[in-house]
Amino acid sequence: MNGLSRFRLAWRTGMLCLMVSGGAWASSPVALIDAEDMRAQLDGHQGEVVVLNLWATWCVPCIKEIPDLMTLESELDSRGMRLVAVSMDDPADLGAVEAFRARHFPEFRTWLRGEPDMDTLVSVVDFAWNGILPTTYLINREGQVARKIQGKWSLDEFRTAVETLLD
Repeated sequence: MNGLSRFRLAWRTGMLCLMVSGGAWASSPVALIDAEDMRAQLDGHQGEVVVLNLWATWCVPCIKEIPDLMTLESELDSRGMRLVAVSMDDPADLGAVEAFRARHFPEFRTWLRGEPDMDTLVSVVDFAWNGILPTTYLINREGQVARKIQGKWSLDEFRTAVETLLD
């Protein structure tokens, strides 16, 4: 890894730490994430339960699910749950995704896929992803996918599933 790649990875790692630690997100814009950085981010959360949510601005069930995921994060953060959200909108739409987030969910922390092909990014956790949104992966403390959820879930459904991994 050259110096520029190390800097880029350190910057993105720092952005995710700010994002999952309750930092001042309103001043932090959406950032692109590629497969290498996604792998590093997830590796950095070993020992925590990660809720990896794939969503898009054009996906109505995704948008309806975001408030529940934000509530889940605020309820379970102290127990070691981390929400990592990734918009699967086109990387060229960075400005539009940031404007959408700022307008509708200003406290929502999210990445935007930086890969031209969605499958390249998702293959970090799932080689057989079928493109359905929303898709949420529950990743256990050992860094393994414990559950794949496709379609919108309620707050209670998420809470029940995540709490089993936290105990």
